[in-house]
Amino acid sequence: MVLSRRWSVFLVLVGVWTWVIWPRFLLAIWRDDRAWGPSGGPTAFLWVHVVLIAASLAIGTTVGVLGVRGWRSGRR
Repeated sequence: MVLSRRWSVFLVLVGVWTWVIWPRFLLAIWRDDRAWGPSGGPTAFLWVHVVLIAASLAIGTTVGVLGVRGWRSGRR
C-alpha cells in the first residue's frame, strides 16, 4: 500500500505533535504532588502516567516513521 502525500504529512505531523505534547505532560505529572508519596517515593499515579506516556510516545514514533516512509515511497 502506498500512502498519499497528504496522509504521509498528516502522520508525520501526528508524530511530531506527540513528541511536543507528551514530554510536557510528563513534566507536569512529575511536579504534581500526587506523584510522590509521603516518604518521597513514586506513587501509582506517577507509574500509570509514565506507562501511558511511554506507550503514546512509542505509538507516535511509529506513526511518524510510517509517515516518513510513506513520503519517501511516494517520491519513487
